[in-house]
Amino acid sequence: MKGIKLTLCIAAGLLLGSFQLIAQENNSHQFNTLEKNSDDALLFMRMQDIAYVDKVRICGPSKAYQPLVGCQFKDSLRSNQLKFYSYIFFPKDLKQNKKYPVVIFSHGGIHASVGSNYAHIFRELVAQGYIVVAPEYRGSTGYGKELYEAIDYGGLENEDVLATRDYMVESYKVVDPERIGLLGWSHGGMISLMNILNYPDKYACAYAGVPVSDVTYRLTYQEKDYLKNFTQKYHVNATPQEKPEEYARRSPVTYASKLCKPLKIVTCANDDDVSWTEVKRMIDALEANNKEFEYEIFPKMAGAHSFERMDIVESTDIRFKTYQFLARYLKPKHPFKNTDQLRKAGYFYY
Repeated sequence: MKGIKLTLCIAAGLLLGSFQLIAQENNSHQFNTLEKNSDDALLFMRMQDIAYVDKVRICGPSKAYQPLVGCQFKDSLRSNQLKFYSYIFFPKDLKQNKKYPVVIFSHGGIHASVGSNYAHIFRELVAQGYIVVAPEYRGSTGYGKELYEAIDYGGLENEDVLATRDYMVESYKVVDPERIGLLGWSHGGMISLMNILNYPDKYACAYAGVPVSDVTYRLTYQEKDYLKNFTQKYHVNATPQEKPEEYARRSPVTYASKLCKPLKIVTCANDDDVSWTEVKRMIDALEANNKEFEYEIFPKMAGAHSFERMDIVESTDIRFKTYQFLARYLKPKHPFKNTDQLRKAGYFYY
């Protein structure tokens, strides 16, 4: 009898623990949604003097992981496209009868989102005459559990960015389809690489800052818990040892031979997230395939992984070089002539 009571107590404890975990998970998504809504207000406010800001809902491919739920109606619709949001920033001096270049900005982080922390960069881009679009591709936070668990790192997220590009061309006559560039850091840099390598006819150029380049290699130097981002049942659901070809498919280094458009890659020696040795694997693969591209490996930098995205003068000087690269191929109306113009655009004064 005591054994039965003990078993029941253990079972009850496990069940209660499961309910608590589910509640915590739901609360986390609810908190992220609230945080997203409040940060949106801040982002819009910080951009309102220089840009018309919109947030549109568009579609990408259907989810990669869609288990049967046992409802014939729901199961019959598993091929439905995934819905996600994208931010658009239009320069306030935009004219309806002219064509403008577009910069597609892909945010970083395995599970993250576009936020007001990028406001200075968005201001700098818009001030030069770019239309900026920033997709909240699958896996982004602030939109609930469904989009969070639709994550497809190195996979269909790239098609979400492509769908955003096509939406801009199809929806706005002011967009010049021949002047669309990619910009991103970290995971965003990886998305820049994947898009310029696999869809070169869609873009004029790409800038990849501190980009994730080889997922299998990355997992050899990251903390053990980092692997859990990929082994979730709704994601890859396997380790690199179990499915090496799947991790190769999700790595830009695999597609180095396909480069045929202008590309710049940047990293630094003390990056504390994406090791410079990982980025060097991408550089080496491109060179092995005799590809023409630009790259720069900085020494130890303030901000480490975020060294280009900091607000210090050293970082804004580097971003000026970033914008020089983009302007070479996208031809914005007001390219920065010096770093003072950049500082004034992003920070009001220099």
